[in-house]
Amino acid sequence: MSKPANNARARGSKPGTLKRLVKMLFSFYPVLLPLVMLGVVLCALINSIGSVFLQKALEVISTSWQTGDWAAARPQILGLVTTLAVIYIIGNLSSLFWNRYMGVVTQGSLMKLREKMFNHMQDLPIRYFDTNQRGDIMSHYTNDIDTLRQMISQSLPNLVMTVIVLTTVFSIMLYFSVWMCLVIVIGVLCMVALTKVLGSNSARFFIAQQRELGVVEGHIEEVMGGQKVVKAFCHEAAAEADFDERNERLFEVSQKANMFANILMPVLMNLGNLIYVMVALAGGVFLALGVPNLSISGLPLSIAVVVPFLNMTKQFCGQIGQISQQINAVVMGLAGAERIFALLDEEPETDEGYVTLVNAQVNPETWQIEEADHHTGLWAWKHPHRADGTVTYEPLRGDVQMDDVDFGYTPDHEVLHGVSVYAKPGQKIAFVGATGAGKTTITNLINRFYDIADGKIRYDGINVNKIRKADLRRSLGVVLQDVNLFTGTVMDNIRYGNLEATDEECIHAAELAGADDFIRRLPEGYDTMLTGNGSQLSQGQRQLISIARAAVADPPAMILDEATSSIDTRTEAIVQRGMDALMQGRTTFVIAHRLSTVRNSDLIICLDHGRVIERGTHDELIAKRGYYYQLYTGAFELE
Repeated sequence: MSKPANNARARGSKPGTLKRLVKMLFSFYPVLLPLVMLGVVLCALINSIGSVFLQKALEVISTSWQTGDWAAARPQILGLVTTLAVIYIIGNLSSLFWNRYMGVVTQGSLMKLREKMFNHMQDLPIRYFDTNQRGDIMSHYTNDIDTLRQMISQSLPNLVMTVIVLTTVFSIMLYFSVWMCLVIVIGVLCMVALTKVLGSNSARFFIAQQRELGVVEGHIEEVMGGQKVVKAFCHEAAAEADFDERNERLFEVSQKANMFANILMPVLMNLGNLIYVMVALAGGVFLALGVPNLSISGLPLSIAVVVPFLNMTKQFCGQIGQISQQINAVVMGLAGAERIFALLDEEPETDEGYVTLVNAQVNPETWQIEEADHHTGLWAWKHPHRADGTVTYEPLRGDVQMDDVDFGYTPDHEVLHGVSVYAKPGQKIAFVGATGAGKTTITNLINRFYDIADGKIRYDGINVNKIRKADLRRSLGVVLQDVNLFTGTVMDNIRYGNLEATDEECIHAAELAGADDFIRRLPEGYDTMLTGNGSQLSQGQRQLISIARAAVADPPAMILDEATSSIDTRTEAIVQRGMDALMQGRTTFVIAHRLSTVRNSDLIICLDHGRVIERGTHDELIAKRGYYYQLYTGAFELE
């Protein structure tokens, strides 16, 4: 189900969004963007001054008509036309410049913004992805970016140009006649009132449209990912009903947004025509009554003033219509920008760790562990001690201890209560319990995908909070129940566990996992291209590649979260031999529903509702005849 809309966002875009966006654009292009805006301003000014030359030309023609001296008028008219031609050539060049490089600024800014978003997304905690739909996150990169593209490349330059033209034209009109400007001011006030009513409603619904679009895309992505489940349970009709409900909400806000936007333009255009008629009537009346002109120029009211004034009135009203067209795109762009900034403002995963994992070697003279500048096959924790400034090196062994750990995904709902687990290097620890008992949660805490509420987790005697997360996770191999294969070759997917691994090391890891045999039977062997999360492979084959990926990382500790749950019995026997070899000498945490896979564990921990209720070896737990005994002797698997 979609989350309820945030009421604060439903009211409109945050006031600082435009300022923040402009600041970011200038940071991306500190030189080119000002030059582009200068071109926009120059183009706008040139488009505004045509009426001045028209007035001058009419004044020269009117004087020549009265005096009959056309010879003196020709050089003046020629000079005016030549000057106007030069100015318009400059205007065309500036227009060509800003349109050409605005594309560079727009696409370059969006490229950098996408990169900024993606890089920040890599720093977000797992909690963010657990609580947000993937489709809604994806809409930041598609819909929100696209609305931003339209706003940056078209709406903002046109808006700047329109404001400059309005200011310039109004100043020129005020220069010619104050009385006729008052007529325009009255009409503009009516336009502003209508724009405020219709525009605010349009903006509100455009923002809601952007939000609902993310909800719809999130739902589509969710249903597409679970299409097999939908069909298996004949849930097509219900899925259609759920989609129709979300699509209907999107339709309602979209049609209202576009209704107000579509009404605004013709209303303003008709008001503009009405203002034009009012100015023409006022000019005619003033001329007929001989009303003295009030102007900065000191020119008397005449045809030479009224005609250019009418042209400027038409231009002025047309620019107000342009604002109404661009304002909706700006509102949509700001809605998209606000959603993007909301993603960028998400708190990144905190990491205060200072203990790092380094290549190490043993000094033959002192027999002490020291840091090496090359790969030695020996790893150590580099532990700076802030109290005295010394640095110690602790060998990476895979000793994991959890002491009295409490944890809850939300503060009001605790899922682990006083859990203690002790794993010595090389031990195989198995977690057994019903779904929701807390098995996977424990492994998530060892990886520090989540931080504990109380208690301690130590790795090789070091508090995991002191270990840098990237180094902690590099020391842990993980095989999950849900396999994720990426677009690329089989070799690329295995090498994902260790990007520095050679082809030979990847093949050895596949042999260890029992995957080499089926990989070599693929059309192009290890060079076979995988797409769609490895859709051309069976679930078991995908899992085998995932196990090989963990094997090539060669970590001292392994987490196997139901790694063989999707593999048939025959394949499981093959995999188990590889897994036994993989686990040899490594600390291993195993979560399995099939109790047969945990029988040879050094320690089996039984969990129930986030509490440890039994622990011991297989034989010890069978002898107790408790929870584990009931599970093992019962004719059922844990589900």
